[in-house]
Amino acid sequence: MTTEIDDATLDRMIGRIRARETVAAVIGLGYVGLPLAIALVEAGYTVIGVDTDPEKPRHLAEGRSYLRHIPDAAIAGMVESGRFRATVEAAAAEAEVVVLCVPTPLTRQREPDLSFVKGTAEAIAPHLRPGVLVVLESTTYPGTTEEVLIPALETGPRRAGRDLFVAFAPEREDPGVADHTTSRIPKVIGGHDDASRRLAMAFYEPVVPGLVPVANARTAEAVKLTENIFRAVNIALVNELKVVFDAMGIDVWEVIEAAKTKPFGYMPFYPGPGLGGHCIPIDPFYLTWKAREFDLATRFIELAGEVNTAMPGRVVEVLARALDQRQGRGLRDARIVLLGVGYKKNVGDTRESPALKIADLLIGRGARVIFVDPHLERLPALRHFPDLTGQRMTPWPEVDFEAAEAVLIVTDHDDFDYAELDRRARLIVDTRNAMARHGIDTTDVIKA
Repeated sequence: MTTEIDDATLDRMIGRIRARETVAAVIGLGYVGLPLAIALVEAGYTVIGVDTDPEKPRHLAEGRSYLRHIPDAAIAGMVESGRFRATVEAAAAEAEVVVLCVPTPLTRQREPDLSFVKGTAEAIAPHLRPGVLVVLESTTYPGTTEEVLIPALETGPRRAGRDLFVAFAPEREDPGVADHTTSRIPKVIGGHDDASRRLAMAFYEPVVPGLVPVANARTAEAVKLTENIFRAVNIALVNELKVVFDAMGIDVWEVIEAAKTKPFGYMPFYPGPGLGGHCIPIDPFYLTWKAREFDLATRFIELAGEVNTAMPGRVVEVLARALDQRQGRGLRDARIVLLGVGYKKNVGDTRESPALKIADLLIGRGARVIFVDPHLERLPALRHFPDLTGQRMTPWPEVDFEAAEAVLIVTDHDDFDYAELDRRARLIVDTRNAMARHGIDTTDVIKA
């Protein structure tokens, strides 16, 4: 799409960005927005962080992090720079660049819920200054920027490509992995028009190690979905292989370790108790939903979803069978230590965590679940599992492993003492191959 702004004006806008004279607002200070705000301040920008949760600005103003994988020092450095402040106010009137890092969940009917994107855009639209660049980073289906975001922003006479510029630059966060921080990951950028693309590239250029411009916002939206669908489908494949190989008496983990020695034509993916996080379990269904508009079926995606969704139930069945075979008892009144509630190792994020579904199934069958996760104190408010909301985590030293009928390793945090677990637990069911990876004899460990 051609732009309606003249080259001289566009060059002046790009010049302000490159001179760091531009004020940026990051709306949504969660697992995506907060790391982005830090990276922008480190790159020299003045940043306003916006979040509807008043506790987040309060923590940040005090130089404290509310995300375990982000140290307090990073927050303190950002605040002490004098170029960051956090607020619950919209703050759009001050910003020349607004980045939306808001949730894009699924409804109970597994359809896209873009209420946060649409609601935020409508809230800031009346306050946007002329020439503002609005960037959406939240993962969504192809067409969202054009069909949802831009119409919500185009209030009054304002039009995209003339006095409003819009781009999609998907987040690629990998929480808890030091080598995959925001400032170390190349950025895919798709603009609504040429001017929007050029402005977004100038904005992100000092922040990330490389820019990957694509044809338009729709293409960038498709890139992000492709990345996550690739993972979801391959994880489903190894989860299915695990079930098949287990029936044959073959250890899928040993198979994968041997297979990955091939230097070409193979990439290792690993089985687990199910998918978690804000991306992999959700994003593929955004494309599935959008594909129906074109009368197309996404059979690989849907099948992968079925396989991965079934894994928590299979874990519970493996545990129940192990209790029956080893102790001659069922799950009712059995004390089960559930190790790890976050959706991935070394992170306390519980969004879509398979541990929640596993716990719900165990409790439903009468088990007494002891939750252990060093990255959490209590479970947050849970939309899908309200009965688990506020559940207290038991600190490791307080866990009576000897009295528990079984220990179930769901998330393999590095903080766990697996050698101690081996000495004290009566029965261990391991969904992550954690015991073997820590050099412990797994003869008596049940792999699920």
